[in-house]
Amino acid sequence: MKNFVVKTIANAGALAVAVWVLDKITLTGDSTGKKIGTLLLVALIFGLVNFLVKPLVKLLTFPLFILTLGLITLVVNALMLLLTSWLADKLDLSFHVEGFWTAVLGGLIISIVSWALHVVLPDKD
Repeated sequence: MKNFVVKTIANAGALAVAVWVLDKITLTGDSTGKKIGTLLLVALIFGLVNFLVKPLVKLLTFPLFILTLGLITLVVNALMLLLTSWLADKLDLSFHVEGFWTAVLGGLIISIVSWALHVVLPDKD
């Protein structure tokens, strides 16, 4: 359970950096508390999307992974971020990613920050 909480907080931190760096990834709210709550919920959705959908997409696009030497990962990460944005919209959360190229750059930022946070944060249950 502790590992799940640490990963969710790392995802929320990575999403916060992407929102801070990119103008076309937006997180709105009345107060800082609401923004943090929304960010944590979006991080949960992002974690679920990456846990449930991403392995299936990777399996179906495996030949493209080999052909592009893994660069298709940027596209897959962007699609997972767009799916998260779509789900957040359906759940009435104020998180939005505007456009595919913003999602590519956002996915890259989230991957780098998430990796760095996982290196720093503990990873044991």
